[in-house]
Amino acid sequence: MVKSRSFIATPPGATIKEQLIDRGLSQKEFALRMGMSEKHISKLINGDVQLTPEVAVRLEMVLGVPAKFWNKLEATYREKLIKANAENEMDSDKELVKKLPYREMSKNGWVPETREATEKVIYLRKYFEVVNLEIIKDMKLSKIACRRLAETEKGNLALLAWAQKAKLEARAIETSLIDLKTLKEKLPEIRSMTAMNPADFCPKLIEMLSGCGIALVFLPHIGGSFLHGATFCDGNKIVVGLTVRGKDADKFWLNKIAARWSAKAVAQLSFS
Repeated sequence: MVKSRSFIATPPGATIKEQLIDRGLSQKEFALRMGMSEKHISKLINGDVQLTPEVAVRLEMVLGVPAKFWNKLEATYREKLIKANAENEMDSDKELVKKLPYREMSKNGWVPETREATEKVIYLRKYFEVVNLEIIKDMKLSKIACRRLAETEKGNLALLAWAQKAKLEARAIETSLIDLKTLKEKLPEIRSMTAMNPADFCPKLIEMLSGCGIALVFLPHIGGSFLHGATFCDGNKIVVGLTVRGKDADKFWLNKIAARWSAKAVAQLSFS
């Protein structure tokens, strides 16, 4: 039996069990009469297996209750089970939404603006590309490299939200195969670009890194997620997301890229 706020899904097995009690039949004898194993009968009664049309016909022969009754009972159970599970998942997701930075995300245009909790859940499921939001709790934060002052549940969720946007943006960037040797050779040139105007060096840097198998994206910062940027792998490319906070943020990050992106560091990130 599965319960939610609006639905109670009771398996047909509960009715079968009542019939057995009324007739004084043990599950062992019932299994023998049904021509089925005791194990399967036990699962049938507990709702662990589906009551098929074939089983419904057997039940009609053994218990004298029409097959159409059992078929309808099974169909009703499956329908209520789906609705009950969906309602429970929605309720659970509504609680999780409260911990996600929805207001900031909608302000940035990542998700539609809404005050309705149910709509927030639906929009966030589509955003994260999952059937329910509980799934994002299992996403590997350890595979996202970034500098953080402290780890909290809200901070972790904010980081996942930001990383998902970086992943979505990176899909539009065509990249070559990961080439760490070429990346290492380009580090001096990257370092020299700090003197350029951001409007000039950003497109050039994106193009340069895409040739090394790296998708570079610039996104607004999400409070509590990290300090300046994050890096992770998505399929056959490395995604590097940078935030722009303050007039010197771009130059700051170019220096960080040049100073810290050794071939060894990127290799460890790529294949961890």
